[in-house]
Amino acid sequence: MTTTSADLLSTIVAAARRSVIVREQRLSRVSLEAQIERRPRGDLFENALRAGTEPRIIAECKRRSPSRGILREDYRPGEHAVAYERAGAAAISVLTEPTFFDGDLEHLRQVRAAVAIPVLRKDFIVTEYQIVEAAALGADAVLLIVAALADIDLRRLMATAAALGLAALVEVHDADELARAAHAGAHIIGVNSRNLRTLSVDRGVLDRLAPSLPRDGVAVAESGLKSAADVRLSRDSGYHAVLVGEYLISQADPGKALRDLRAA
Repeated sequence: MTTTSADLLSTIVAAARRSVIVREQRLSRVSLEAQIERRPRGDLFENALRAGTEPRIIAECKRRSPSRGILREDYRPGEHAVAYERAGAAAISVLTEPTFFDGDLEHLRQVRAAVAIPVLRKDFIVTEYQIVEAAALGADAVLLIVAALADIDLRRLMATAAALGLAALVEVHDADELARAAHAGAHIIGVNSRNLRTLSVDRGVLDRLAPSLPRDGVAVAESGLKSAADVRLSRDSGYHAVLVGEYLISQADPGKALRDLRAA
């Protein structure tokens, strides 16, 4: 069953805040910070997107999406991540949001244990606690969605991530959000062609925002990318890397699908 909403983003963010309150009651932030055994390598994540072998693809592990429902019944994030790594992925993105994407923090732990390449925690991150969780579970980067955050919170979360060694992939959907991200000092900016409030996809957003992306940063094209032509167009528009999720994970052999996409 799929989920739609006039403002799905607000619904997911509210659920994320409630979930964090419960987790922090079970394990304090101080105790969570004590569990960080490996300093995140945000530098490796950024370098993989800026200077890795082309095409640079962040391959995503997610079981479900609000727009399409279950994407993969036999979802095994650790195994999918290994297949992606062998197929040449620049990094792995792991959905950890439980309510709308069937994600789990354990999925992030499994992927980190399975691969050596950088790992991104993709979630609706609105608190510092979630960033500490990402570090404790082995992530190298976190996703920060401008549409979900006030400017002061965006800067605060970026600073928390940087202090822990995590890169921040700051996601925008329009020119106003791009300006906010740049003003906050975002260095890695992802342009998502999917509107998180309505779930509609407008591939033209990638082209329209490309000229305004900071020239000294790293640009990532997200959503709606399903072919080698899409990847080439994004690269030609100035994007350093692309994030591909639903297309890969829904294929019979996700690893082969990524290998074929890169080869083409």
